[in-house]
Amino acid sequence: MPASPAEPAVRVDGLAMRYGDKVAVDGLSLEVERHTITAVLGPNGAGKTTTLETCEGYRRPQAGSVRVLGLDPVRDRQALVPRIGVMLQSGGAWSGSKPPEMLRHLSRLHARPLDTGLLMERLSLHECARTPYRRLSGGQQQRLGLAMALVGRPELVFVDEPTAGMDPQIRRDVWELLEELRGDGVTVVLTTHYLEEAERLADKVHILDHGRLVASGSPLELTRGGTVATIRIVVTQPFPSGAPEALAAALGETTELTVLDALSLQVSGPADGSTLATVSRWCEDHDVLPESLTLGQRNLEDVFLELTSESREDAR
Repeated sequence: MPASPAEPAVRVDGLAMRYGDKVAVDGLSLEVERHTITAVLGPNGAGKTTTLETCEGYRRPQAGSVRVLGLDPVRDRQALVPRIGVMLQSGGAWSGSKPPEMLRHLSRLHARPLDTGLLMERLSLHECARTPYRRLSGGQQQRLGLAMALVGRPELVFVDEPTAGMDPQIRRDVWELLEELRGDGVTVVLTTHYLEEAERLADKVHILDHGRLVASGSPLELTRGGTVATIRIVVTQPFPSGAPEALAAALGETTELTVLDALSLQVSGPADGSTLATVSRWCEDHDVLPESLTLGQRNLEDVFLELTSESREDAR
């Protein structure tokens, strides 16, 4: 039965997956709306790959359910595969094949393929048209992987680290292509470790950690500070014992302090001069020499680090 136009492109409901004693996905529920770019983010081991492989039909849910374009990715795989594209982080092409050969082969498997020559031109693959896959650079392999995912005109495309290893100009070309796909009605599910990439492209972001969803929203919703000022401090040597706790006490309950690592912390509090003044006095009193001190609105990287740090603390 065809999916309703109002039905999400992807619906994950209570998904649970284990590998032996290891919990990879822990009751995860999320949705991907149609005609959007949705980023699924998380540290290594957060459950991203297992979740997406289940959506792509490579794994059967051990608990919960997954629907992709209204279909069960395992039971309805034959009907689903022609409608989706999958870009793997690595591999997927024969080691001895050249980019035009691989794309021509895949185009013959689809009813309405894209013009492979135009696709190669758009992704700057002509420069390596005579080079076997095994000899392509990492960035060239990524570009070919994206072309392979798109050649069949998918309604939904999963892209894993699409710009890894690419130079800045080609990375921006790929960003523009993904934005054009969304404009043409294609749904894009993106995983990336470049948080700038997610913040630039994504209509919605899902952040995972320990197999659970820890936050969802647009980049603006996740980073909106409103009346909150964010101060990030990076120091030249680890903080003295007890110093972060002393700063938290001096700032009071209206201000949140997050220790990001041994050399950096972040303060979020009222957007007035008193917060900065308190931080300055603390640096002097505890002989803390900042390498950098930045004041401004949080970005997606700040939110990601805060949320995944909190999740890991809660899991201990």
